[in-house]
Amino acid sequence: MNRFTDTALTALAPAIWGSTYIVTTQLLPPGLPLTVAALRALPAGLVLLIIVRRLPFGAWWWKSFVLGALNFSLFWACLFVSAYRLPGGVAATVGAIQPLIVIALSRLVLGAPVRLLSVLGGLAGMAGVALLVLTPHAALDPLGVAAGLAGAVSMASGTVMSRRWTPPVSPLTFTAWQLTAGGLLLLPVALWLEPGLPVPTLQNLAGFAYLGLIGAALTYLLWFRGLARLDPAAVSALGFLSPLVAVLLGWSLLGQSLDALQITGVVVVLASVWISQRAQAGAGPSR
Repeated sequence: MNRFTDTALTALAPAIWGSTYIVTTQLLPPGLPLTVAALRALPAGLVLLIIVRRLPFGAWWWKSFVLGALNFSLFWACLFVSAYRLPGGVAATVGAIQPLIVIALSRLVLGAPVRLLSVLGGLAGMAGVALLVLTPHAALDPLGVAAGLAGAVSMASGTVMSRRWTPPVSPLTFTAWQLTAGGLLLLPVALWLEPGLPVPTLQNLAGFAYLGLIGAALTYLLWFRGLARLDPAAVSALGFLSPLVAVLLGWSLLGQSLDALQITGVVVVLASVWISQRAQAGAGPSR
């Protein structure tokens, strides 16, 4: 496949992640973020394991758990702490620093060059996300900001290491290993910190099925496939599409407002994604 097709398929992942907020708030029981995260990752990982029928081998056991922790367990835990302690706009803006961290880690770990256009795209993406979701009266909580930064570092590290540690298996198998490992790490924490899950309704089951099969299994398959073929900095910049889709879904389905600043943010986010992809266009062929 050519670079455009690989990029388009990879971009589907953060675009679908943008629907997580509306599915969680409209279909799932409230107040159980870690339980929801565990039930999003573990069943999806087990289903994929049944399909691929291949367990990790050798060093891939511990590597799968390290990547599962970085991409899922630690990232989602920090994300939820940040979301609870910060207004949503502040949490999203802090998390938007992730592509810049990926650029720095790619230089340190992969020896990738730092391209000015990539940095400009990352800065523009942060500004666009701020315009999309940040309110003038947003308050800062030090612990919430620290959790948001830790989550961004965790996901950025998982993004770069998923490229460095590409196993000799299919992206589907690689996704199954990481989702299962991440779910197994999240499950005891959720059981310890949160009350038991109430008897799920049909609406709850539909929400869990969507988040697990579409929002986890399918999207992370596309994400890890993209990381195996594209530059991590270019892939990470696609993450700006997630808050963009979330805002547009809130406007179109929930009747939320969309003012001039947010419309400007939409344009800036799309421009930042384009700039980041252009920065990598001349970097050589995809792997």
